[in-house]
Order: sequence, then C-alpha cells, then structure tokens
Amino acid sequence: MASKLIIVESPAKANTIKKFLGNDYKVVASMGHIRDLPKSKLGVDIEHDFEPEYINIRGKASLINSLKKDAKNAKVVYLATDPDREGEAIAFHLAYILGIPQDSICRVTFNEITKETVKKSIKEPRKIDMNLTDAQQARRVLDRIVGYQISPILWKKVKRGLSAGRVQSVAVKLIVDREDEIEKFIPEEYWNIFAKLSKEGEIFTARLYGKDGKKIELHNEKEVKDILNKIEKGKYLVTDVKKGEKKRTPAPPFTTSTMQQEASRKLGFPIRKTMNVAQGLYEGVNVSGRGTVGLITYMRTDSTRISEEAREAAKKHITAKYGNSYYENRYYKTKSGAQDAHEGIRPTYVEITPEEVKGSLTPDQYKLYSLIYNRFIASQMSSAVYDTITANIDVNKENETFNFRASGQKLKFKGFMTLYVEDRDEKSNEDDEANVPDLIVGEEVKKEKIESKQSFTEPPPRYTEASLVKTLEEKGIGRPSTYATIISTIIDRRYIEKEQKQLVPTELGRVVNKLLIENFTDIINVEFTADIENRFDEIAEGNEKWKEVIREFYKPFKQELDKANKELEHVELQEEVSNVQCEKCGRMMVVKYGRYGKFLACPGYPDCKNIKPYVEKIDVPCPVCGAEVYVRKTKRGKNYYVCSKYVKDNPNSCNFISWNMPKVGEKWSPEMEQKQVKKTRRTRKKSSAKTKSKKTTKAKNTSSKTKTRTKKA
Repeated sequence: MASKLIIVESPAKANTIKKFLGNDYKVVASMGHIRDLPKSKLGVDIEHDFEPEYINIRGKASLINSLKKDAKNAKVVYLATDPDREGEAIAFHLAYILGIPQDSICRVTFNEITKETVKKSIKEPRKIDMNLTDAQQARRVLDRIVGYQISPILWKKVKRGLSAGRVQSVAVKLIVDREDEIEKFIPEEYWNIFAKLSKEGEIFTARLYGKDGKKIELHNEKEVKDILNKIEKGKYLVTDVKKGEKKRTPAPPFTTSTMQQEASRKLGFPIRKTMNVAQGLYEGVNVSGRGTVGLITYMRTDSTRISEEAREAAKKHITAKYGNSYYENRYYKTKSGAQDAHEGIRPTYVEITPEEVKGSLTPDQYKLYSLIYNRFIASQMSSAVYDTITANIDVNKENETFNFRASGQKLKFKGFMTLYVEDRDEKSNEDDEANVPDLIVGEEVKKEKIESKQSFTEPPPRYTEASLVKTLEEKGIGRPSTYATIISTIIDRRYIEKEQKQLVPTELGRVVNKLLIENFTDIINVEFTADIENRFDEIAEGNEKWKEVIREFYKPFKQELDKANKELEHVELQEEVSNVQCEKCGRMMVVKYGRYGKFLACPGYPDCKNIKPYVEKIDVPCPVCGAEVYVRKTKRGKNYYVCSKYVKDNPNSCNFISWNMPKVGEKWSPEMEQKQVKKTRRTRKKSSAKTKSKKTTKAKNTSSKTKTRTKKA
C-alpha cells in the first residue's frame, strides 16, 4: 500500500507524475477547486469583516470522501496543485477538508513536470503560502461583492440574467470606447509623391519628404500638381549617401500574455483555446517511445527568465544544427511589476523537437508546441543583420529645392530568422528588403517616372483578442492567467461579439457599459482597476492585509451602490423604438434582448404580448431578385443571409438563402451553395477522419504495448 499521497488538480497531471515515482506514492486529482463561495447567495459576510462563507462544491461529495479516505491511509500527504495563486488557494482548501494543519510542511510545486523536477520538489516541501492564498481570496471576495451587488441593478433596468464583472466591465469599456473612436473618426486626406529612378538600368524608388531641407506635408491634389509641374524636367542629383548595418534581435521566450497574443496572430487560436492546449502540454502527453511527458514549463508566468540548464541545452542544439555563428547567450529583463516566480514558457526537453512528437500530438498541440519550441530556441540565437543604405536626392527648379529620399536594406545574415519571426498586430515593412544601387554623392540619376498617391488617415483598428490582451497587460488590468476568462465571459454574455476576429460591442454591451459609467465610476475606471491589481500583488508579497484592501474598496463602493439604487429606482432606461408597428395593438414595437440577441416586443406588455424577430439588413441587394437581404442567426449564434422575399417551402418565392454574405454583382444559385456546403463538409470529414485514425492508431499502439507487458509478466 502506498504510504505517501500526492494530490494534484487534474487526472492528466496525476498520470504523468505517477510514471516518475515508485509504489510508495499514490497520485490522485482534486479536479480543480473543491470549496468555493455559494452560487445561491453573496457568500461574503460583510457585517463580520468580509468573512467568506465557503462551502463544498456541489457534486464533489464522493470525490471529497475518496480524498479523505486516501489521506487517512497515507503517512504523508503532499498538496501539489498548480504553482500560482489559484493553485495555492486550492491547496489551502484541500488542507482544510483533509484536516491538515495550516503550518504543516505539505506543499510542493512543479514549474515543469519532468522526473528530475518532480523528485527534487517532493524532497523540498514547504508550508502553504498564506500570502498567495490571501491574494487569491481577496480577488475572489472583491469580484463576488461587485458582481452580486451590481448585477441586480442590471436585472431591473436592462434584462434579467445579466451580470457585471469587475475586470470584465473594464474590458467591455475599452472595446466600446474604441468603437466610439472609430465611429467619430473623420478621415483626413494626404498625398505622397514617388520618383522611379535608375542608375545604369537598375531601378529604385525615392519618396518626396521635404522642400529646401524642411519637411513638407501634402494635403490636396492641387499642391501635388504644382510640385509635379516644377520637378517634371528637373535634374535628380545625389546629395548624401549613408551606408550602415542594422540588427534585429529575437523576441524573448513566451510569457502567458505573449503566448496568447502570438497564438492568436499566427495560429488563429482564441485565448481560451491557447490556455487549454498549453495546459495539456504542461500536464503531460503520451509520447511514442517515451511514455507520458510534460512537454512545456508552467504556462502561467509573467517572466522571461530561463534556467541555466535550459540555456545550455539550447546552446548545444543551436550549435549542432546551425553552427556556432548562430548562437548567442542572451538574458532577457523581465518587465517591472511582473511576477517572477516561474521561468518563461519553454520546452522541458530541448532534444524533443516538434517533428519528433508530431505523431503523438493533436494538430492543435503540435502547432502550439512548435510555436513555443521555436520561440525559445530563437531567443538564444544570433541577431539578423541587414546592410542598409539611405540616399538623399535633390531636384532644383526655379530657386526651389525638392528633397527625395531612397532607403534600402538587404539581409546579410538571417540569424534567428532562420527559425522564427514574431508577428505584430500593426503590420510593418521595416524588415522587408528594398533595393537601392550603390550611389555616389554628386552623380545624377535618371528619372523614369513620377507617381503621386492619394491616401486617407485611418481610424484606430478594432481590438482583436491578441491586441486586447496586449492592452490589458499594458494598462495593468487583470493578470495573464485571467485574460482567457475575461474575454470568453464578455463574449458569452453577448456584450461583445467577434466579426472576422475583431471584437465589436453589441447594443446590449453598450447599454450595460453606459449604465455602469453613469453610476459606478470607480468600477469602470481603468486606473482604479489597475491599482486594485497592484494591491493584490502587494498582498501576495506580504506587504498588505487582504481584508484591509477590501475594507478600503467597499466604503466608496457602497456609497455608489446606494446612490445608484436610489436614483435608478424610478428610472426606466429608454428603449430603442423600431419602425415596425404591432399589428395587434398599433403601438410601435421596441428592441429587446433575449438569449439569442435582439428581438422586437410590443411595449404594451402585459396587455399585448406580441413579439417578432429583429430584422437586421445588409447594404447588398439579393443576387437573385434584387430585394433586401436579412441577416439571421442560428441558435448557436452563426450568421446566415436570406432574401426578404424568401418563404420556406414556397417554390414561387425567391430562393436565396446562404451561409455566405452576398457581394455586389456576384452570381448565385442553389447549386453553387450546395457545392460550397459539400466542400466544407468534405473538409470537416477529412479532418475528423484523420483525428479518428490517429486515435485508433494510438489505441492499437497502447493495446500492443499492454499485450507485450502481459507476456513479459
């Protein structure tokens, strides 16, 4: 019988750790939290200094009894939940349930799940860190107070079932504010003039940047034409040439935030998916020929620090595969204020390349592991080197000098770019190669062509999941471990929706945001929210007491709450009136919000209970009959497009109905739609078949191994 019990959070993690330990150890999973605040009430005793009223989570009674039995039969119990505040809190609640004294040496953590780290950590247990536990407890209690005391106001004034989260509300505000900026943006016209020049047949481009040595801006076509007339027959003389060298350094190893951003940009992964896939890679994957292996280090970290052992392994790999010139020993500075308890995210074993384990991973695991692996290796590689040249070229005409500039660069040494290049939200051409010939000061270059280009300033882009995460991190709102929950929550609540990866506020989101801004200035304030996060960090460091932070927060919050309840008691939010008349009573119908979005309802309720679907239209006419096209949603929220004259099962009506938005001038037929649907289904089936085949192969391999072990036994 096992004399030592190890409790982790998930079965996958338990299975991985079991492989590293002998028969003296039993490893079981708590399946996440086992105690929490009750869902049915506030669960925080405000009258008694904000004491949380924890209860055992419903449905976990048999699991708790099993854990108690295992703990009773063990001589030693180790609580090995995840190495962060949430994991520390789970360990605290496990200790309470199992009757383990608070000062017991029972806590172990693994930054990576490897045999060496697991065995080493078990030899170095510690007490439960109450500072980390209190930091998590402070966040949980504060979020519960905000959510459970503001939400009833939303129920009364907007719609039952809504909720207001402390950090989620600020995220919604950022997205609404950005949309307001875009809607109010007035484009401004500007022009550029480009000269196509050549030397000995080699053509290059120069851009007008100044006049008489001073920078100029062109705002209209008249200004452009005046300059074009003056320089049409001028001589283009080289007045200055500067040659140099530019280096581009690799990005550091991933933090949670940068991993989320890059997986969104490069792989198209939602933030939640990235964290789920990373969790699986951390907890362990059954790798052919190696057994269960934790492939990456802990994926919730703010640090870019890496261990010396990992650094040495990277050096060995790089010099063997690429040569000594591609290696550079690099140290990265972690941002101020970041939690540095764990390393940056990296592969646990550099020798396990993505290609080696591809057959043992799901497609998503392989993509993310490749991203993490290549990013880490590239972070220890040499800089990319470019040769650069910048030339000033002047055109003199009628005592005026117009200044052109040509810039070029050529990649001389790829360095880390051989393996990995970081994506960016704002696309840039700063590393694109551009050719400029070897020019000499004083020489004349031949004018081939002069071109002008009209452009307009653009509004700020809508947030994507990646850029929102970046902004939340920059502003200190939430923490990387919470970003996935923040974004998924505001989408699930239909405050925000995704349009081609862009985050757009819904009308419901705008209404809720407006109500919160007008009544809860602190809750919706970016700086205030960031300050609260810093206070949580101070609690984790032992510099503040968690209840003191809650007390300071609650007094002004209660004043805002009482004021809002009083002022909104007799106020009804103005409903959006449609142009659709209720055919039953003649009133103009209003827009309401339901489970699946907007719908029209008669304002005469309860006397008149008439409701209708809310009809959203697009600007493109029906490609079959030219009538209006409506946008409708399935129960799962997917858009489809249908002609306003379409009637189901009526052969005389227009037959246009499609998953794809029609385009102006585009032809459409039911046959084309069927082909598109069949093609999509065929692709899905192939993907599904591959997954099934892979699972079957794994099952056969596992079965084969089991038979072999049985024979040996």
